[in-house]
Amino acid sequence: MSENPEHDQPMPLVSHLTELRTRLLRCVAAIFLIFAGLFSFAQQIYTLVSAPLRAHLPANATMIATDVASPFLTPFKLTMIVSLFLAIPFILQQIWGFIAPGLYRHEKRIAIPLLVSSIILFYAGMAFAYFLVFPLIFGFFASATPEGVSMMTDISSYLDFVMTLFFAFGVAFEIPVAVVLLVWIGVVDVKYLKKVRPYVIIGCFVVGMILTPPDIFSQTLLAVPMWMLFEVGVLCGSLIRKRGHVDEDAENDHNDQPPATQP
Repeated sequence: MSENPEHDQPMPLVSHLTELRTRLLRCVAAIFLIFAGLFSFAQQIYTLVSAPLRAHLPANATMIATDVASPFLTPFKLTMIVSLFLAIPFILQQIWGFIAPGLYRHEKRIAIPLLVSSIILFYAGMAFAYFLVFPLIFGFFASATPEGVSMMTDISSYLDFVMTLFFAFGVAFEIPVAVVLLVWIGVVDVKYLKKVRPYVIIGCFVVGMILTPPDIFSQTLLAVPMWMLFEVGVLCGSLIRKRGHVDEDAENDHNDQPPATQP
């Protein structure tokens, strides 16, 4: 199998810039097309996103809008963010189409599964936050509300809160992909990752403290999955290293074989 890139002759710089501009315009167009399709459902989208909090509000309590334009701008902003999240597969496909011609064939065999895994893991992180983390956090906040205080959250503040958690969990779930990439390109090896495991665990809790609101529940709910995902990345990295050693040994055995003698 040839290890040369598919395009032997390099493209001029102007052609690269033109292609990059075209792909960026496609990404922007995809986001706005999705936004145009979702705009009429902006209120319903916000209702869906706010459901974990509203389920724990006291009886007869509602969310509030402290700014005059918040009832319109907050669902508008949320719909734009949702459009960006939904366009991520197309955006990554455009990025892949731009860099793929410069990759070797054996690099593509690794890059494609990593690309697909990164998309799935990002959405899995957001789903984990919505279905597991949000109910626990808001249930705790509702139970910890002092007596005589009505829990009535501003819709704009709530959006900023949940978007921070969505992004934090989505990025945190990319840890296995990052670990595999670091092992694959040779920046670190699996033995080193196992050696620094205690520092990684501490780092997970530090990152959880930075990326999440200042409460122990959300910090722990982010740090523990990050640690588990790191372990998954180490396991996958071990499989890649083992496969590489097997391929190398097979190649060495093939090279050590004496040439066939002619009769």
